Amino acid sequence: MKVLIADDDAVSRTVLKRTVEKLGHECLVGEDGLQAWEIYQRTHDVEVIVSDWMMPNMDGLELCRSVRGLERAGGYTFFVFLTALGGKDHLLEGMQAGADEYLTKPLDAEQLRAKLIAASRVSSLHRHMKVEGIAETVGDQGGAPKAGVRTPKSTRRQGRPQAGTKTWDILVSQGKLTEEQVKQALEFQEESPMDLGQALVSLGFISEADLARAQAQRLNLEYVELTEADVDSEALSLVPEKLLRRHNALPLYREDGRLVVAMSDPTDIHALDDLRVSCGCAIVPVVTTEENLQRMQTMVFSVGDQVAEILEEAAGPEAESTGELELGAGTEANEAPVVRLVSSILQRAVGEGASDIHLEPQAQELTVRLRMDGVLRELMSVPPKLQSGVVARLKVLANLDIAERRVPQDGRFSVRLAGKKVDLRVATLPTVFGEEVVLRLLDTSTLKSDLTELGFTPADFERYKKIFERPYGTILVTGPTGSGKSTTLYATLKRLNSPNRKIITIEDPVEYRMGGINQIQVNPKAGLTFASGLRSILRNDPDVVMVGEIRDTETAKTAVEAALTGHLVLATLHTNDAPGALSRLTEMGVEPFLIASAVDCVIAQRLVRRLCESCKRPAQIDDEVIAELGLSPEVLAERELRFYESLGCAQCGGTGYRGRTGLYELMVVTDPVKDLILRRASAAEISRIAEEEGMTRLRDDGMLKAASGITTIQEVLRTVV
Repeated sequence: MKVLIADDDAVSRTVLKRTVEKLGHECLVGEDGLQAWEIYQRTHDVEVIVSDWMMPNMDGLELCRSVRGLERAGGYTFFVFLTALGGKDHLLEGMQAGADEYLTKPLDAEQLRAKLIAASRVSSLHRHMKVEGIAETVGDQGGAPKAGVRTPKSTRRQGRPQAGTKTWDILVSQGKLTEEQVKQALEFQEESPMDLGQALVSLGFISEADLARAQAQRLNLEYVELTEADVDSEALSLVPEKLLRRHNALPLYREDGRLVVAMSDPTDIHALDDLRVSCGCAIVPVVTTEENLQRMQTMVFSVGDQVAEILEEAAGPEAESTGELELGAGTEANEAPVVRLVSSILQRAVGEGASDIHLEPQAQELTVRLRMDGVLRELMSVPPKLQSGVVARLKVLANLDIAERRVPQDGRFSVRLAGKKVDLRVATLPTVFGEEVVLRLLDTSTLKSDLTELGFTPADFERYKKIFERPYGTILVTGPTGSGKSTTLYATLKRLNSPNRKIITIEDPVEYRMGGINQIQVNPKAGLTFASGLRSILRNDPDVVMVGEIRDTETAKTAVEAALTGHLVLATLHTNDAPGALSRLTEMGVEPFLIASAVDCVIAQRLVRRLCESCKRPAQIDDEVIAELGLSPEVLAERELRFYESLGCAQCGGTGYRGRTGLYELMVVTDPVKDLILRRASAAEISRIAEEEGMTRLRDDGMLKAASGITTIQEVLRTVV
């Protein structure tokens, strides 16, 4: 790669030249901006310019503008500013002039190497497109596909950008980003070295999909949102699975001797070369997000032709029997197929984001269902011939007794799927047709680490933040099983987790393992219960204590006393609403004066499915219905709120929903509420006063989220009574 250096400082020029040549690149040197411009004009294969900012005759800013103003058919020139100023306004001015990256003085050789690698990738991609003759195919002006070129259903074609257009320029022009946010990201880059796009995503200014779309437009490539329908099995067979996973790539289809491949990083020229050598044809890259790509890889590589053959072969004459199943038959003979089948089921569950896998024996088959976004969906039916082998395989993985089929068993194991570690809790249950197995998938990479992502309104979040930042007190989270209580507590613990705090938890079971936190698993057989464990925890000098569940009077009293002695206690309780938790503690034998002194707030919560952003559409709701929900057309218009309905598409599996969010009822124990507790008031009376003090009911929070287009009225009514 040919690199042009523009710097009026002799020492800096020498250091830069030596560093660039040491990295294996050819180097040209200009002693000021004007000389560098003259060299650039007569040298047509300069791929990178590293320029100082302040220079005589022509400064770096003018040099950058001149380079961007000179259209070249040979390819794109990557421009890197070298500056000692480093202010965010200063850096933004350089990037507005057309610079791709910047380096701050004194020179860091490792950072220069990273910038040159990025430049090499962009230049290599342009050369690859030119050599393969596919530039016109993937980036034709005007956005219309060429005749005879197939476009995936989910593809949105990008127009050709102007020379020097940056990813953030595109995002600003689309209204998804402001220049002030770019400045903040540049400042964040100095503290945490990373790509500007990654910094924008990390700060929450844009989504990964927004970034991928803008990068595709900048590189003049397609952007795709992948579905299974976009992946042709013949094209998939052209490249080994191991190679595709290594390079984060997925073949979509083959046409006119070229293989269209979805990639999260289309500038990775080494990946493009490996794919070309492997399949023996030209590669046309298209862009997608890493999350979308890995999810589709998991889906298409899980239930494939081999698994279909296994199920077809197993569905022989023995499947016609209506008698009870022989659990021990056929395990050894079908060992290899069973291993592949179990692996396939696990991969599919992870790929589709399932929270649970249910394997339920029936008279004629073993039904496999996945719980996704709180709702069960059938995945496949396994013939009885393979039932015992599938169950035995899972019991072996979970270190359970495969010979014991008469009593329930519990176990746990971990696997690594799609590049991420997933913990699985396994529970078996004997039924009349054999053992039922349920697996709970605990993927720590999908655990939302920030409380702001869970669904709190800004006002409720600020109120909650003031509570959990106190040095002592009690926070109770209530709701039925599967309502997201553990997620809320873990997200709170992540906020509290720091070297100057000692945090101890006692749980049953420990769902997610967190660094820096001492976690205890309840073991009743050994005498370790919530009550006994909590007493022992208090002798180990903790600052914060989390109790997985308050189940009995002793645990409740100990937790309250811990809060009164200077500890912050977080715990869960099974009640339907927040005011009911205070009555429940009274019923469990805790004195009202202790409850009023120790409990700071109670959160009741539920989980509702989020509308799929790809297919939701505005819904017309009658004014009478809106009035019954406690809203009014005037309030909706004033807040610019609108209801939406679900349709269903390939992205959401036809359900109309994708992902879940929380509904929250946050009750702060204020002085008026404390008075009611001391008078042993009913939950209804406490609820009325709490609403006057600012509490939003679960139903009301749900309706506001429905009116904001996050979920639907039907989903809220399904979840909240």
